[in-house]
Amino acid sequence: MVDQARPVVLLLARIAVGVIFLVHGYQKFATMGIAGTTKFFESVGIPLAGLAAPAVAVLEIAGGLALILGVALPVAGALLALDMIGAIVFVHGANGLAGEGGYEFVLALAAASLAVGFTGGGAFALDRALGRRRGTAPAIA
Repeated sequence: MVDQARPVVLLLARIAVGVIFLVHGYQKFATMGIAGTTKFFESVGIPLAGLAAPAVAVLEIAGGLALILGVALPVAGALLALDMIGAIVFVHGANGLAGEGGYEFVLALAAASLAVGFTGGGAFALDRALGRRRGTAPAIA
């Protein structure tokens, strides 16, 4: 029964985590705007905020889509986890784990990104449909 549920559970996890990142990346363009996101990044001390703001917005949109589709999962999962570590270091860390502005949600997103990114994505992942399953790809000479 667990083996039968695994592909569906992985799909649901990929979609849930992917949609969260997709929406957060979209907000950086549409709601706050890149200029507003850049100002916020500057205010919290993120280096090279003018480059970091659009890079993070694109990463969250592209990474979210990658998780949803099940493509390039290890890369997307690792990059999104690094994104969340940056959010902890620059924004949420000083507020503690729980409470107003705490990092519990950001930490959960980092862990979920890694978990989803390194599970292989399940039967409904685009990588699997394209024959790029972990450990089964032919070696490049």
